[in-house]
Amino acid sequence: MHEPAHAVRGREAAIPAHEEHPEVVVEQPPPRGPITGVSTDVTAFIGRCRTGPTGVPGVVRSAQEFVQIYGGPWTESPLGVAVLHFFRNGGRQAVICNIDTDGRPLEALHVSDPTLQAGRRGLWMLDACDDVNLICIPPFRFGVDVDRATWDAAIAYAFQRGAMVLVDPPETWGIAEARSPAALEALVSPHDACANAVLHFPRLRCPDPLTPGAVATFAPSGAVAGIYARIDAHRGVWKAPAGLEARFEGVDALSVRLDDAEQSLLNVAGINGLRTFPGGHVVWGARTLRGADALASEWKYVPVRRLALFIEASVTRGVQWASVEASGPRLWQALRLDVEMFLIELFRRGALQGRTPAEACFVRCDASTTTQDDVDQGVTHLVIGVAPLRPAEFVVLTVRVRHRR
Repeated sequence: MHEPAHAVRGREAAIPAHEEHPEVVVEQPPPRGPITGVSTDVTAFIGRCRTGPTGVPGVVRSAQEFVQIYGGPWTESPLGVAVLHFFRNGGRQAVICNIDTDGRPLEALHVSDPTLQAGRRGLWMLDACDDVNLICIPPFRFGVDVDRATWDAAIAYAFQRGAMVLVDPPETWGIAEARSPAALEALVSPHDACANAVLHFPRLRCPDPLTPGAVATFAPSGAVAGIYARIDAHRGVWKAPAGLEARFEGVDALSVRLDDAEQSLLNVAGINGLRTFPGGHVVWGARTLRGADALASEWKYVPVRRLALFIEASVTRGVQWASVEASGPRLWQALRLDVEMFLIELFRRGALQGRTPAEACFVRCDASTTTQDDVDQGVTHLVIGVAPLRPAEFVVLTVRVRHRR
């Protein structure tokens, strides 16, 4: 596959400062085979449940299974309602991180305190899970929002592992707060890791499973995660999880009704509006929290960021076999071939912009990406360029293979 002449002009700075580039290093790698795409819609829910195991993540694949194991909706925690909203809107696999608080109300210290990391507790329970792509932290309790320190910790963690956090707006937010830079900064700290965070506003008015016949207001992240999963399954991770396809199920109304002018102002700030149209209530925006117009980030759009994370994770997993091979021209050629075939398949499925694969993507793995010093250090670098559907410009990724000696 020939690299387009325009592909990397001025793009080296676009290599994602992924703390460190994705790295392939495994104890017993699998044999070589075609690269296949990783899952993109496995969603983690962190909080308290009525029943069920605590301290270890558990997987459920339906609302019924969640009710059987974790007890379903509970007056002490909004997590149960969020999980039901997830499955109602198309979610297929949820990872439940049920936090043991010794019977006390859930607080930030149970979720995001740095001392929890060593013991894989709280947020870091997810260290035991390889495939989580979306992270939801429902409000700690009904009427008690997630605090800024917890959102910041979750976003930093997601950035480190290549996942996305769905941030909920505070319960007290109206349109004035949603449009306020100060209010947004009070919710999350502005930094590069916010490329892996998405905020949707407003909240949802839905039937209250805890009070039959009543309608209550709930945080949107669980339902939005279900919509992400549904669109991923039907269209692919490269499709924006927004528009008329991104219609909510089981939602009676929105807590704030946005008009076109208000929606436009939210877009400029990198906040995704939820809207009401004749066909129903929908997600009507797909920007990350680095998507404010003033930031001019290459990670402005959710599908671009998620596609990049998907490619990085798929390639990193798919070339594990190379970690036991010697770095050199023969290996470089094999790696190029494997990654090119994977990208061509994405092109055929409509994930990339261009009339031909050569216009849509490129792979470099040769002496220009891997120096003799790299070889001596047991490292091979793959440089991958792809043209997402929007914007139609190349995003450059780097995957590093570390060889066993």
